[in-house]
Amino acid sequence: MSEHQGVEWKEIWKDEYLKWICGYANAQGGTLIIGKDDNGGVTGIRNSKKLLEDIPNKIVSTMNIIADVNLIEENGLEYIEIIVDSYPFPVNYRGKYYYRSGSTMQEIKGIELLKFLYERQGKSWDNVPIPGETADTLSKEALKEFRKKSVYKKRLSKIAAEVNDKLLLENLKLFEGENLIRAAILMFHPDPEKWVTGAYIKIGYFGDSDSDLRYQDEVHGPLILQADKVIELIYTKYMKALIDYKGLQRTETYMFPMEGFREILLNAINHKDYSTGIPIQISIYEDKIYVWNDGKWPDNLPVDKIYEKHSSIPYNPKIADVFYKAGEIESWGRGFDKIMEVCEKEKAPYPEIDANFRGVMVLCKPCEQYNKLLKEKYRKETFSNMQFEKLSQEEQVRMAPILKYLDDNSIITNAIGRDLLGKSVATTKRYLNRLCEVGFLEQKSAGRSSYYERK
Repeated sequence: MSEHQGVEWKEIWKDEYLKWICGYANAQGGTLIIGKDDNGGVTGIRNSKKLLEDIPNKIVSTMNIIADVNLIEENGLEYIEIIVDSYPFPVNYRGKYYYRSGSTMQEIKGIELLKFLYERQGKSWDNVPIPGETADTLSKEALKEFRKKSVYKKRLSKIAAEVNDKLLLENLKLFEGENLIRAAILMFHPDPEKWVTGAYIKIGYFGDSDSDLRYQDEVHGPLILQADKVIELIYTKYMKALIDYKGLQRTETYMFPMEGFREILLNAINHKDYSTGIPIQISIYEDKIYVWNDGKWPDNLPVDKIYEKHSSIPYNPKIADVFYKAGEIESWGRGFDKIMEVCEKEKAPYPEIDANFRGVMVLCKPCEQYNKLLKEKYRKETFSNMQFEKLSQEEQVRMAPILKYLDDNSIITNAIGRDLLGKSVATTKRYLNRLCEVGFLEQKSAGRSSYYERK
């Protein structure tokens, strides 16, 4: 048996190792072997029979659990094997709680201890009651939006959605006795940060480096309204579509498909650890997007298996249930299936995920068409600067409206040019022909159907 996070070797017994047994019981279980060195070689133990009696008694008396303690002989030397099961209830050693994480044993304290105790009692952090708030203090806009979405997505019948606010919340199981639970406050309160610090989303646009923050926004308010606001902000202000033309037909391509990004955003909102007080952070560049969430990745789901079929275990089950009832998310882990479908359709790479103790980071890279247009844009900008220098200063001033129009458009006609310049057909044609001469434009077709395209 090799040493790993579920197995630990010790040459001699010390009572402090009872902490390790406590940690195994609170985690996924494990095995503690007494009488082996760090390389797994048997060193043997003294007083084996006494230890075989003492260790089980100490485990029972200090933690009220039972471990399987075995005496094993190898090459004439004895060692003890202590096998600890994972316990469904919280186990403490002398009033303190320990947890085996990776190769270390750590004491659980503060907020982490509260969350741990909630979980072992069959409760989640978002299911804790909040005193002093009622259905009347919640946002009417948020509740109205939930009703509209749930009926439209057929998650609730019209009759079920149109009951009064208190009954609706009761049916959604957002009450604990007479008190609303945290999930209700986060989803529907006009200012959830009154109770939960950091329950908002930060968005920033970066230029050439991580220190080059060009502009930023924060989206606050009920969670049920945040996703729509963020998507609207990103796809109107932060993420500019690149323009392409097939003849006179204009097409727009965004860096990453909106439907797929929405799933990533909703996943971050549902799995965020709201107890930390740190907001979700979205960093946008011209050629990539980062979504960071201070959440905990599920222990039973390896990151590299996320694009395979898996069960859905939301970090905030009550919040996730409301989003599901609103038709915003799917059950049974379908979110990543939808991301895969959209990415394959738009020829975009699957998002890359990095999950560690600092949180979960998702990297979205551009789709194939966007990459193509971005490279073409850089080429045109370089080429345009060269052609621009061939125009006299007077020509640059006179043609300024046309040149500005061509910054965002690849096609121009004489009629568009006339509207921009306020000049005649002949004068406009002369200007457009001049831009053809310096290599800035190329005339397509002839006669009335003629138009000019940027090179």
